Amino acid sequence: MTDTDNKIAEEVAEVLLKSGAVLLRPKEPFRFTSGILSPIYCDNRLLLSKVEEREKIVSCFIEKATEKKVEADIIAGIATASISWAALVAGKLKKPMIYIRKEAKQHGMKNLVEGNLEKGKDVLVVEDLISTGSTSLGAVVAAREAGGAVNRCLAIFTYEMRVATEGFKQLKCELLTLSNFTTLVRVAAQKGYIKKDDLDAMTEWSKDPATWGRKMGLEQ
Repeated sequence: MTDTDNKIAEEVAEVLLKSGAVLLRPKEPFRFTSGILSPIYCDNRLLLSKVEEREKIVSCFIEKATEKKVEADIIAGIATASISWAALVAGKLKKPMIYIRKEAKQHGMKNLVEGNLEKGKDVLVVEDLISTGSTSLGAVVAAREAGGAVNRCLAIFTYEMRVATEGFKQLKCELLTLSNFTTLVRVAAQKGYIKKDDLDAMTEWSKDPATWGRKMGLEQ
């Protein structure tokens, strides 16, 4: 990571922690719909209701895109959580926007991709959160099948799950994120959001989320 990457990652981590968009509970973990126990829960939709924080995230999106020399003809959001972020980024960059459904409509035109996507156009997928990556990867595939060229996905935060990392590599789509689990828990320990004794347990989660709860003695 470059100095700019690190700066953005730490700044966004603080925004997520201060705003309450990220909650850390290593002793009383959350359970995801997949069944996995997690010491972290992220809901970036809360940031949309906070003007200063929302503007900071959008500013960081633009800074990251500039730093990485991301060029795109069209900005794509994914229904529903990242549509707002994609619209804000598209507005700043003065680019057209589309959004991608998780599944095609069962009526009307039965669209999976909403908006005008001209074949061959470079599409930047904007996401709010990367967990397993399944939704994001599905959107990349959908945009490609609709004729778009999708080489990058830009997200606010990633849990850094191995399955997501491997998924993006397999699709040959670069994942760029403003912040990440490793940076956030380090900042959380420094700022007193978690005890430093909890840092090791938090770090272990990202290595193997599926077995973390059992290893920590939190489930059979």
